[in-house]
Amino acid sequence: MAIVPDTKNWTWVLERPCPECGFESSTVTKDEIAELTRAKAKLWVGILSDNPAWLRRRVRADRWSTLEYGCHVRDVFRVMNARLNLMLTLDDPQFQNWDQDRTALEDHYEDQDPPTVAAELAAAAEALAAEFETVEGTAWQRRGIRSDGTSFTVETIGQYMLHDVVHHVDDVKRDLATPTS
Repeated sequence: MAIVPDTKNWTWVLERPCPECGFESSTVTKDEIAELTRAKAKLWVGILSDNPAWLRRRVRADRWSTLEYGCHVRDVFRVMNARLNLMLTLDDPQFQNWDQDRTALEDHYEDQDPPTVAAELAAAAEALAAEFETVEGTAWQRRGIRSDGTSFTVETIGQYMLHDVVHHVDDVKRDLATPTS
């Protein structure tokens, strides 16, 4: 069974707590985004660092493994850094669509090396955090537009990104608590 694409519009997490993971994006201040990016990346590096067999295990055939979630989080950091850079250098840029499920298949997330993914994730998070640290004053309100028309400010794209990273830690914890059949 293939992974079922998630077609939810998750932007509502900017307005209310996520009932699944409990993260409250709206409570994250712009001054916390860089620090939290680094902190959440450390969690992921810890999850991926040992390369045990369970990293590749899918609890259900229609859900990603821990390794696949880690690859996705690495790519979230990369994509959000590219989008942040566009927002800081262009007026109201339109972001290209990012098909996360297609990326997972084309990049063979399931076959990647966990220590390499951990190192790449840490580097991508650091680059993103460093970029957020350059933002000052009214630049926090600069806008970018996702391919579906959703508009983000620099601040809200940071909050949105953090929810994604935290939510997938919760996905992994839930999966690890699920007995295999």
